[in-house]
Amino acid sequence: MATEVTDVPDRRRYEITSDGELAGFAEYIPTGDMLTFTHTEIDPAFEGKGLGGTLVREALDDVRARGLSILPMCPFVRDWIGRHRDYVDLVYRSSGE
Repeated sequence: MATEVTDVPDRRRYEITSDGELAGFAEYIPTGDMLTFTHTEIDPAFEGKGLGGTLVREALDDVRARGLSILPMCPFVRDWIGRHRDYVDLVYRSSGE
């Protein structure tokens, strides 16, 4: 199974394909130097194959490479970061924290 994660700014989401077929996406709202992740969805035909985790990992790797931070409003993204603490540094912190 060949997967690819791509940022699609016109749709405000990262998409994951599996063997060329759209398998899911992670929607975001861009604000300055931050992306607010709002919703992640994997097509039921592709569930149970780890594609949600692959999608989030590769999206966050791209965010890191671009020097951005994130606000994980999406429960899936928030929980994934909770299990992968090496991505916590990407989470936006206000100057008062």
